[in-house]
Amino acid sequence: MDNQSIITYKSAFDAIMHEITADDGSQLEVWYARELQQVCGYARWENFQVAINRAIDACKSQNINIDDHFRDVTKMVSLGSGSERDIKDILLTRYACYLIAQNGDPKKEALSCGNSWLSFCNCTLSKLKVSSIAEI
Repeated sequence: MDNQSIITYKSAFDAIMHEITADDGSQLEVWYARELQQVCGYARWENFQVAINRAIDACKSQNINIDDHFRDVTKMVSLGSGSERDIKDILLTRYACYLIAQNGDPKKEALSCGNSWLSFCNCTLSKLKVSSIAEI
């Protein structure tokens, strides 16, 4: 994977990041799984859920509380008719995104350079595990 591709995917990853305020006033970076799905190159939600479930299993196998990194949420989406409906989504920490990149389809170009995104950010695993969405 060349550096330009890594920069392109990193930019796309950063573009879908949201900051939310925790109860203690601190800012937390989060991503919505349905937005990440597109960046990772998955056309179907059902296929992306396989990668998410593997990531959740990886988190559990490390004895890390999954609620700190994966949170089920409901979002309103606009329909073509102008009305809205609820859809299920998952709020993810950077660590959850890392696990998804590690456990997703290695044939997806975006996922094959998932580790490089994090290297590009100078993120370490211990730093990734610090963020928690459990209290939000």
